Amino acid sequence: MRIMSLNLNGIRSAYGKGLIDLLNDKQPDVVCIQEVKAHEADIPAIPLDYFSKFHCAERKGYSGVGILSKLEPNKHSCGIEVKKYDTEGRVLRADFGDISVLSVYVPSGSSGSPRQVYKMQFLKVFKTHVKKLLAEGRELIICGDINIAHHKIDLTNWQNNQKNSGFLPEERSWLDGFLALGLVDAFRQFAGPDKTMYSWWSLRTNARERNVGWRLDYQFTTPKLAEKISFADIPMEPNLSDHAPVIIDYDI
Repeated sequence: MRIMSLNLNGIRSAYGKGLIDLLNDKQPDVVCIQEVKAHEADIPAIPLDYFSKFHCAERKGYSGVGILSKLEPNKHSCGIEVKKYDTEGRVLRADFGDISVLSVYVPSGSSGSPRQVYKMQFLKVFKTHVKKLLAEGRELIICGDINIAHHKIDLTNWQNNQKNSGFLPEERSWLDGFLALGLVDAFRQFAGPDKTMYSWWSLRTNARERNVGWRLDYQFTTPKLAEKISFADIPMEPNLSDHAPVIIDYDI
């Protein structure tokens, strides 16, 4: 089963840049998308054989997540039952038997202190939500834009970003604790500790062309599924967004 996660930075923009061609080329079985930036009525129809579900923000042109899948899920669940996060369209879950796939868009804190506080509050609530799913015995594949670079290898200029949102000590500590719930960073598990690949580049200063980036996008899995990882990649092309897709193959 191939799972792809991608922050689109606007689904209508990504359509115009070749999203359908990407899906045809990579042939993912499940696609988790973030930053849809559209209400459901404004999302173009997917001209492929996918079941689709979206959890959009109330605010127009903002946030929103979705899951496309070739297999029809048993059910979808929107949100994490906290209104101030759910109105922003941050979490969507699809259940396939005992496996739950989540598409997650963690808030950015880069616009200032209030949003950084909001981000850390969201992370706390989301961790509790995942802990509950694990206690229910769900096998999990959590995909999305987490907006945190975990280790020094996960961004180019770590020395200059230690006081910036996305690489703050408290964010990285949260990610340590999140994985300690019993989760595995799928890309790092497959690629090893020394593989440098990024999934986001600033739109300024030709950062993508110079590969001055951050690894902000992940797939986290339960250990049983981590044992079944057979391939992982973060291809820089095609350029549909300021993010790249995270593609993981699971032998399930």
